Amino acid sequence: MLFKGLVPRAGILSLAVAAAAFGMIAPPAKAEEKALVIARDLDINALDPARVWCDTCQIYATSVYEQLVTLDKDNKLQPLLAASWTVNPEQTVFTFTLDPAAKFSDGSPVEAKDVKWSFERLKNIKGNAAFIADPISHIDTPDAQTVVITLTAANSEFLNQVAAGFLGVINSDVAAENGALADETAAEKDTSETWFLSHSVGSGPFVLANYEPNAELRLKRNENYWRAKPAVPEVIFRQVKDAVAQAQMLQSGEVDIAMQIDPETAKSLEGSDAVVERVPSYNFIYIALSPGAKATPIDMTPDVREAISIAIDRTALIDFTLGGDGRALAAPIPLGFPGGDGHQVPEYNPDKAKEILAAAGLEAGFTLQTIYPDLNVYGVDFNLMMQKIQQDLAKVGIALDLQPVPFANWREIANGDHIPLTAVFFAPDFFGSSQYLDVFGMQDGSVWAKRAGGDKDPTLINPRAGELKAAALAAATPDEAEKLWFEAAEEMIKNRIIIPMVSPDLILAYGPHVKGVRYSACCNLPLAEISN
Repeated sequence: MLFKGLVPRAGILSLAVAAAAFGMIAPPAKAEEKALVIARDLDINALDPARVWCDTCQIYATSVYEQLVTLDKDNKLQPLLAASWTVNPEQTVFTFTLDPAAKFSDGSPVEAKDVKWSFERLKNIKGNAAFIADPISHIDTPDAQTVVITLTAANSEFLNQVAAGFLGVINSDVAAENGALADETAAEKDTSETWFLSHSVGSGPFVLANYEPNAELRLKRNENYWRAKPAVPEVIFRQVKDAVAQAQMLQSGEVDIAMQIDPETAKSLEGSDAVVERVPSYNFIYIALSPGAKATPIDMTPDVREAISIAIDRTALIDFTLGGDGRALAAPIPLGFPGGDGHQVPEYNPDKAKEILAAAGLEAGFTLQTIYPDLNVYGVDFNLMMQKIQQDLAKVGIALDLQPVPFANWREIANGDHIPLTAVFFAPDFFGSSQYLDVFGMQDGSVWAKRAGGDKDPTLINPRAGELKAAALAAATPDEAEKLWFEAAEEMIKNRIIIPMVSPDLILAYGPHVKGVRYSACCNLPLAEISN
């Protein structure tokens, strides 16, 4: 029985359909687009692609600017601004054909002249990343869609280098109007650095909305983006240095992603709605020895350096600092990079270390000045790590005089009188192994050949790593290059100057509604892939 005033269910549905058809009631509203809020330590030094040099900068430079090519999740090259490319057999000439659909955020086309100008500017600004552009001999632009880059020497890694954020392509016309220069005078006369802090002129999926130093970096969706537009309308980076504070903000829903959660803090997220993933990273932390340091009190021979290495219990160190969330590595090339895998990690053997030291006449023990950056990096507290290493070395008669200092002070000392034993970290600038030979190889002119005191002790110089690097960059196939990079890594292990400790796992922590978060070798965090 139907009571007066009631309508059957089918009738209700019919009325609703009719009402909607005649505009009597509104159709269901679309879900409101939600900004993506990220908590991280904003280590920003610049927002100019030719000057950026930080982890946050890497995310920014690959989200607001675009490169000729990029890397997928498997580190395979993919087209970006360049629709296609060719390489000559000698790997010295790279020809890129730009996608004709590519355009900057102001709607103007991305042209060959912009690529040439951007690459030459990176070289001539002479910032930290200029080393990537230094090998460029000249750039030709036969037409608006073609860029021909000629290098001074073979470089099988150049395409991977081109995927780095430092080689983002800038709208040259607009930048030049605002003080940016690309010629040989750029280092002295370019006046655009401040302008770039409040303006962006790229072709990426986002544009700069606002930047407040030590507070906030805000990006908004590029509505003129020439590819599929990103799913989120806005990305807000908030300055939050402390991992515990990041985790609390993630739990409360105040932020969607917490980027610098360490393993211990990650435990506090257990049982919450937050998603926590542990993934292998390409970052690593190492100790370094300087036989030529002014304060080194002994003859730090290769045997003595081996004794120091095997006197450190790496497994216990990883457990102590990271709760086991990291990998030991033998060579100063990341696991997963060409030549980085398959090396034998030194076995913890304090008894053998004592024997080596006794044979060197050092059975009475000695003290090493140990200056290192006072930092917490990739979840590793350097003070805790160095205290653990101090305990291990004390068991074989080596005392460490621990002196934590600000990073700027550390760099000055390391490059000045040098440091007998120190610790520091490294993250890749691009997906390729040549950068590790440039820094850690002991060939003349490398960073650590200088810091180890190679100018005072020529026996520290080992040109073999540099020779293998040149051969790998000229290799005809990736397999051939892989073998050469592996051999170069073995040479660096034999030098026993750089002693890797751990490659910490990266913790990805984000809200349950966030999708598409991943770690990238070229871009750190690809924002355009994330939905919220």
